[in-house]
Amino acid sequence: MRNPAPNTPVSRFSDRGFTLVELMIAMTLGLFLMLTILASLLSATSMNRSNGRTAELQTNGQYALEVLRRDLLHAGFRGLTYVLPGTGTPGVIASECVAGFAANIGMGIWGANDSNPFTGTCIPAARYSKGDILVSRRAALAPTAVLAANQIYLRSSYERALVFKGNAPPAFTEVPVQDFAIETYVYYISPYTTSAAESPKIPALYRVPLNAGPTMATPELVATGIENLQVQYGRLYTNGTTRYFDANNLSTVASTDTTPSEWDEVRSVRLWLLARASAAEVGYKNTSTYQMGDKTITVNDGFRRQLYTTVVMLRNNEI
Repeated sequence: MRNPAPNTPVSRFSDRGFTLVELMIAMTLGLFLMLTILASLLSATSMNRSNGRTAELQTNGQYALEVLRRDLLHAGFRGLTYVLPGTGTPGVIASECVAGFAANIGMGIWGANDSNPFTGTCIPAARYSKGDILVSRRAALAPTAVLAANQIYLRSSYERALVFKGNAPPAFTEVPVQDFAIETYVYYISPYTTSAAESPKIPALYRVPLNAGPTMATPELVATGIENLQVQYGRLYTNGTTRYFDANNLSTVASTDTTPSEWDEVRSVRLWLLARASAAEVGYKNTSTYQMGDKTITVNDGFRRQLYTTVVMLRNNEI
């Protein structure tokens, strides 16, 4: 018989576990690795949040600026008519800013400087936050084929134009003649986007339109996150130069005045919009100063903001 193989010697250290020092080192390295991964994750999350806030500011600000720009480009449009239109008979308009206001398209633009002159009518005090009021009035860009009984129109020929209400237009002997719906918008900054009860309140650019009824009782949301609107008006002088004025320094002419005024000498409009993120950002501090026309705005909070500005040349604001 063969003798069994001799026992293989086994080290007395082969079944040994981690020592306390080794275990502590491993835990420290693991914790350090976890902290590194967590820091990277938090940084990526914060960057994504910041990118989201920036995208929000760009979307809201650029859209609001484009809406205002397009509206101003057509302000004062009178259909076929070049001369000042007649006042006609627009009738009673519910919640009209001022009697005779909505249909006064002879004055294509008008404004108020950092105040709300329509507190008791089309813009109740609770809806207005701050900034300028901007008014745009014009005929629709296309004539209306079928007239509605509750709408305000402008009957327009080359020689004259008259405002009327309903589906029975005034008789014109001139040809051609066309009927255009009157479009009037009053832009302002609201302290909230959806309701006064929202928390946090998100400021927004709103406008009050002239709707069928006729009425100016229902405001429309233009863009959320717009905190301030400032406007200056470029008045053209006889020597060819243009100077910009705030609304209160341009003229004291009322928004319902139908006679030629300094507002008819405005050939361009300079706009500033301050867009604000919908929520404050943790770890972010905004202490910036924004210059908007005659307003210097300094903030100290956690909201990201972006300032937008442009100059719009008016096509129709002349007599």
